Amino acid sequence: MGKVIAIANQKGGVGKTTTAVNLASALAVLEKKILLIDADPQANATSGLGIAVEEKKAGTYELLEHTANAEETILPTNVPHLDLIPSHIDLVAIEIELVDKAEREYMLKKALQNVREDYDFILIDCAPSLGLITLNALTAADAIVIPIQCEYFALEGLGKLLNTIKSVQKLHNKTLDIEGLLLTMYDARLRLSNQVVEEVKKHFGDMVFNTIIQRNIRLSEAPSYGENIIQYDATSKGAQNYLSLAEEVLKKNK
Repeated sequence: MGKVIAIANQKGGVGKTTTAVNLASALAVLEKKILLIDADPQANATSGLGIAVEEKKAGTYELLEHTANAEETILPTNVPHLDLIPSHIDLVAIEIELVDKAEREYMLKKALQNVREDYDFILIDCAPSLGLITLNALTAADAIVIPIQCEYFALEGLGKLLNTIKSVQKLHNKTLDIEGLLLTMYDARLRLSNQVVEEVKKHFGDMVFNTIIQRNIRLSEAPSYGENIIQYDATSKGAQNYLSLAEEVLKKNK
């Protein structure tokens, strides 16, 4: 059965979608069968994999509403072994539409039951909030990857996220585990970057991935071509970092 990993942090701009797209792609390059779910109304993971967001297709919104089953929402991508459940701006409305529904936190978990056997990993790109969509992702997930930017406010809000995880573990998903904290946007030239790395490793120890995602212009450019970093520039630091992260994830999940 495929392991479900949510990539979440309510702080925006920490590299969640970059990580979701490129970790999913790197795992697919390593010949694992991967499903990426875009659970962010901004739909950046969808466009970042070259899928036109304007073209209305069944996606995460319909999946959470249970008006379409998972098989009807899955799209192939131009990366072998990688499928996508796309997002659309419509997803914004789901927070209001699910509010009165019974077991509203379990909509995604129920919707994925039929397809878990088809994949090695299912990755969920969460929105930068701790709303109902993210709560659905954490309830459906076996584990969570938390990207942390190597900047001054890196640890701000992390306590709040960890409290949310504890609350989800207590109320909805007692087996939810932390897959790892991922340091992103690292610049070795900056003293501050190095201080953040030291601080996070000191506080969280083995919970922190050994792989650190370095600040890399190619990572920023790739989505505008609808490509992951390996397709866009396989020799770049960004590609090497995400392949290294994928290998670390596989090692953890032998």
